[in-house]
Amino acid sequence: MTDALREIAVWACLFAGSVFSVIGGIGVLRMPDFYTRTHAASITDTLGATLILLGLGVHSGLNLITVKLILIFSFLYLTSPTAAHALVKAAYSKGLEAPDVQEASDASRALRNRMGGEP
Repeated sequence: MTDALREIAVWACLFAGSVFSVIGGIGVLRMPDFYTRTHAASITDTLGATLILLGLGVHSGLNLITVKLILIFSFLYLTSPTAAHALVKAAYSKGLEAPDVQEASDASRALRNRMGGEP
């Protein structure tokens, strides 16, 4: 019974991690600008990789492989947000401006009014 629960936990972690990674990839394709794409990629990359590594760690048990997976997790946990921050900071310093949120909100409101939605 314990082995069955362990396998269910492993597959749940692997599946959830894969889903978050796919959602991150879709987010990169669907988001409108660089800053939101970077946000979608970095958040889901960290969470997806964490869940996949957790599933692999539970599957392998307590051995040298688990230690290596913990080291990989530590590396990803430290470098992924740092890399995303560095990319965004470099883009901002080169003059890539974020879209105006107020303009997007006004355009969305105008579209809803034209389609007969609530103002």
